[in-house]
Amino acid sequence: MTQRKLKIAFLGSSLVSAYWNGAATYYRGIIRALHERGHRVTFYEPDAYERQQHRDMEDPDWAKVVVYEANETAALACLKNAQEADLVVKASGVGVLDEFLEREVLKLQTKDRLVVFWDVDAPATLDRIDQNENDPFRNLIPQYDLILTYGGGDPVVDAYESWGAKKCVPVYNALDTATHFPVEPQAKFECDLAFLGNRLPDREARVEEFFLNVATRLPEYKFMIGGSGWGDKPMSENVNYIGHVFTHDHNAFNCTPKAVLNISRESMARYGFSPATRVFEAAGAGACIITDYWEGIDFFFEPETEILVARDGEEVAEIMRLLNPERAAAIGRAAYEKVLAKHTYAHRAAGLEALLHSHFNQRTKAKETVA
Repeated sequence: MTQRKLKIAFLGSSLVSAYWNGAATYYRGIIRALHERGHRVTFYEPDAYERQQHRDMEDPDWAKVVVYEANETAALACLKNAQEADLVVKASGVGVLDEFLEREVLKLQTKDRLVVFWDVDAPATLDRIDQNENDPFRNLIPQYDLILTYGGGDPVVDAYESWGAKKCVPVYNALDTATHFPVEPQAKFECDLAFLGNRLPDREARVEEFFLNVATRLPEYKFMIGGSGWGDKPMSENVNYIGHVFTHDHNAFNCTPKAVLNISRESMARYGFSPATRVFEAAGAGACIITDYWEGIDFFFEPETEILVARDGEEVAEIMRLLNPERAAAIGRAAYEKVLAKHTYAHRAAGLEALLHSHFNQRTKAKETVA
């Protein structure tokens, strides 16, 4: 039987700009893969945080992008247009009008239209509602047809279902083979260990432990940090801060250093099963990845063979002391082979499509039973 091709309205932070928007490459990978399977996505994003002034890309041919003014009137106009969709997605962390959109989007639910909440920072959301008994999102969770998450495994699924979610399913990060792949090294990114990530409150202490303090321990090694917000952060002389790294430079940034470091946000490390997008992007470029420890790593990569794991800064330093270029290259090749075989957005989109069609088929059967 031919699977139904869906019209999808997606309300998120930004598809065209990764500026202060770490979810951008995740959105791009998923939405491009859905388009390749015949689904059509309109992505609604607010004009906020200077993201439109720091675009990484023009409007793609695999999604329609609608940029709206960051006010309720403009947002309501987008929701009116979204009535043409079969599926409406409200992502977490749009950055403006989140409470408003999370409430208003539920008014679009019908017997023929699913409304989904897609949480791209589930650990932070769950911590927030657990700590604030007046958080309005608590009462909205059971009303959504489906909760999708960026990751989190069973701990996140169990937590969401304890708040009354009808169903919660992780859709993990993956490799977008159209944008992340091996390239020639670039001299401007040469170093022993590189880290890419924006400065955020629940990441900063871990960056100090796993990266900046390691640089102090290894003064003879060269370190590089990219991302927004680190300009006034004290760093040792062997650390080169290069600011925001545009998406088109990610491959060279990952390919060139001897190793690249993944540092999870505190909440994601605590819940586990939350590999950051950069892990798959780096693996897709053939990088040797060192990651902080979190439960579930071996669900995605084999430690010591496809990825190196450190539980603290001293272990990062010890890995760097022992890591030679030959072993780094071998680990990078193994990681590259693994993501191509099991962790591309084509894999994720196929699973998501099956999930959505199951929901629509259940709706159809229920209607036929009533009739």
